[in-house]
Amino acid sequence: MSLRLSVSLTSSHPEVAPRVAAAHAVERARAANRAGLDALFVGDHHVTPTPYLQNVPFLGRLLAEWDDRPAGCLFLLPLWNPVLVAEQVGTLAAIAAGRFVLQTGLGGSERDSAAMGVDHRKRPSMFEEGLGIIRRLLAGETVDADGRYSFRGARISPTPPEPVEVWVGASAAVGIERAARIGDGFLAAPYLRAEAADQAAQYLAACAAVGRRPGTVALRRDVYVAASQDEARAVREHTIATGYRGMPVDALAIGTVDQVAESFRAFGELGYTEIVVRHLVNDQRRVLDSYERLGEVRRLIRA
Repeated sequence: MSLRLSVSLTSSHPEVAPRVAAAHAVERARAANRAGLDALFVGDHHVTPTPYLQNVPFLGRLLAEWDDRPAGCLFLLPLWNPVLVAEQVGTLAAIAAGRFVLQTGLGGSERDSAAMGVDHRKRPSMFEEGLGIIRRLLAGETVDADGRYSFRGARISPTPPEPVEVWVGASAAVGIERAARIGDGFLAAPYLRAEAADQAAQYLAACAAVGRRPGTVALRRDVYVAASQDEARAVREHTIATGYRGMPVDALAIGTVDQVAESFRAFGELGYTEIVVRHLVNDQRRVLDSYERLGEVRRLIRA
């Protein structure tokens, strides 16, 4: 299978007004479409100190700029009521022209848990129970619950026109096992370096242990595709100086088309089937230029 290259659009734009941020995001979705990227995603965060475009309305607008390639968004499931998630996904899947992908995660912020009234220690059990409820609702069932969630007679409409693919984001061994056991794919963290090889191998081994065929093996990567080595060097130096997201610089994909393509192909050799990129610069002109070059990267890694 050829390595796929997808994009998760940046939801946080603290340096511009929210309306400008939304306009920039729409323009970036168009650029990703023109570049032929394989899927479009948005993330999920809450009670953020700076403006953050929330996933459901954000993706609903962006789908107008997308075609029938896959699209989806992340839900940090313990922070959401599972009936509400199923309703949102059912509607988004009806708007989308292609397959819908539900990316999921536990959510690591105690601040977010507190703000949403969630016991942070119960997130793993809430995640598994919640995902089970969501799957049943998306399948058209009427659901009662008497566990972490308690309700009667829940059902949703519309249901997705085709089965929703569920990716489970994880980094700890128990989370990777969970992805193999109850997910349709595994979504690895963007900060991985040498550990990326180990985590792909752990997921594949866990799938074998539970007798399930491996699904998508996706790795997130923050990226900037430069026009030249000099530009790549300048972006790298600026990234180091500003301490970008607290991530080690060698976990970032910064380079020319050939350099970025080579780094992505190496992940494909480790067993990853999809790279999900997010831009590490926010200057709109540079991001749009980088998208154009990402199209070239995609052609190289799929050749």
